[in-house]
Amino acid sequence: MTCQHCVASVTEEISEIDGVDKVEVDLGTGSVVVGSAVALDEASVEAAVAEAGYRLASAVG
Repeated sequence: MTCQHCVASVTEEISEIDGVDKVEVDLGTGSVVVGSAVALDEASVEAAVAEAGYRLASAVG
């Protein structure tokens, strides 16, 4: 990611996943923290990030 538009795109796509109540994207590191009261399917998050034009490097539960 190179700009705030990139951050907004990733945030928007992940925010559309049912159950997500928080998305924090760090432009400098490219990290994303997702908050949810329910368990999220990693594939759903990965698909949302891909829809924004990016890919997950790794996921931590």
